[in-house]
Amino acid sequence: MSDKSKHKLVKNRRDFVKKSIMVSVASFVGLPVVFAKNFPEGLIPAGILDGTLPPGLIGKSDKLIVLNDKPINAETPAHFLDDALTPNDLFFVRNNGIPPVKVNIEKWTLTIEGEAAQSSKTYTLSELKTKFKQYSYNLTLECGGNGRSEFYPPAKGNQWSTGAVGCAKWTGVRLADVLKDVGFTSKAVYIGYYGADTHLSGDPTKEPISRGVPIQKALEDECLIAWSMNDKDLPVLNGYPLRLVIGGYPASASGKWLNKIVIRDKVHDGQKMKAPAYRLPCDPVAPGTKVKDANMCIIENMPVKSLITYPKTGAMISKGDKVEVRGKSWTAAEQVDKVEVSIDFGESWIACKLEKSANRYAWQPYSVQIDFPKKGYYEVWARATDTEGRKQPMVLPGWNPKGYLNNACHRIAVKVQ
Repeated sequence: MSDKSKHKLVKNRRDFVKKSIMVSVASFVGLPVVFAKNFPEGLIPAGILDGTLPPGLIGKSDKLIVLNDKPINAETPAHFLDDALTPNDLFFVRNNGIPPVKVNIEKWTLTIEGEAAQSSKTYTLSELKTKFKQYSYNLTLECGGNGRSEFYPPAKGNQWSTGAVGCAKWTGVRLADVLKDVGFTSKAVYIGYYGADTHLSGDPTKEPISRGVPIQKALEDECLIAWSMNDKDLPVLNGYPLRLVIGGYPASASGKWLNKIVIRDKVHDGQKMKAPAYRLPCDPVAPGTKVKDANMCIIENMPVKSLITYPKTGAMISKGDKVEVRGKSWTAAEQVDKVEVSIDFGESWIACKLEKSANRYAWQPYSVQIDFPKKGYYEVWARATDTEGRKQPMVLPGWNPKGYLNNACHRIAVKVQ
């Protein structure tokens, strides 16, 4: 690609981000932004700074690929996920509603209640930080629809490619410790969350999203009520000032702008808990099949998966040069057991050096030196297998109406010249 073409692509992306911010502002105030075309690149609208406007893309890198701006959803290109932990400004954004406009951290509270709770308690942020022991875990969050763009027939929803995933160091208190402090009965089946984000319509009586997890999952050590990401405050678009982080489940279970948790005596029935949202056909179906809601089952554990983070797809390599292929792998099982790569379209596989995870649900870096035998076009494929024997398929897994859980081998193209 020529320098001129690259410059044009960068300019187009920046123009799109700028337009996204202006569209968000216009949508919020219900009026056009006069002279929007003159708004300087890189500047944040004054209304965002003083809290009278939603945050737009504040705190995020322009390297993210914006899928839509109402709600804001943006993914991270694979080659920007090469860091051991995903930087806050590069962490993907998956929102269903509009983030809270003003956050008063001194008055922020979290209420725990519900029909299976033994009491109802409300905690300030300060009380959460001082009353309970704090923990930090490296946890991978992945949108259940990551990879949706590869399904055919196409599935409705954000057309994620590979970048709706990231792994960060999260700090907070264990969800289990807070639930035990409130107390719950033997009838407890599920927990559900509520956040301070608002519905896209602006109707305060409508929930943008309110999902949850089984009580057994909520009691795992790696389920956190978190206020810190990579030793900094949560980014605005990732849930500031408080959120859930539920390792091993779809990221939609990790509620943002958290202000209430309910302990249920039944499966939580909040917004986006009912079919077809975040559900798969209980039995495999043919592509394009219409599936009845009654035949859809809730997604729980995420599948084993891997991603190539270096080199970037489209890389040009000189013949004779050994190339280090690097990437990340993750699973809802105890660990990823092995990662292999192929340069001959899956005919043979080369074992990679695989690092142990820092803790359960953290991603595991892998690497391998590759010697391409001759000039030409190659594809590098990556395949992970976990300790439960689950292995990534080489091609698209079972089709489903919402395009969830695509864990097919990640592939990049390289040219040896």
